Amino acid sequence: MNIADARLKTDDELKKQMGELYKEEMNLRFQQANGQLKNTAKMRTVRRDIARIRTVMSERRLGIVPVNDDAEAKPAKAKKAAPKKETKGKETKAVAKKADEKKKPAKKPAAKKKASK
Repeated sequence: MNIADARLKTDDELKKQMGELYKEEMNLRFQQANGQLKNTAKMRTVRRDIARIRTVMSERRLGIVPVNDDAEAKPAKAKKAAPKKETKGKETKAVAKKADEKKKPAKKPAAKKKASK
């Protein structure tokens, strides 16, 4: 169920469906406790459906007018394409040189020996 479907239902229908969802949630909890629950994602969907119904009921109780997201939805702005990475065959000399410098370990300066008398 999505939020638009919940908003189309009456308060009585929402209360009835909420009771059914609470029963289903309880059954899923028992199944999980017994190790019989195969589809664990079902618990998540039931909890979210309950939350949607409670949201609609709260909106109605408080007199909040929801925005019709479906009718007024604006298309998402197109993202700019990421620059293409260079392939190994087309590397420039500078890029290749930097890569070689990163691979080579840094040389340590030679330690000076103290003269012993």
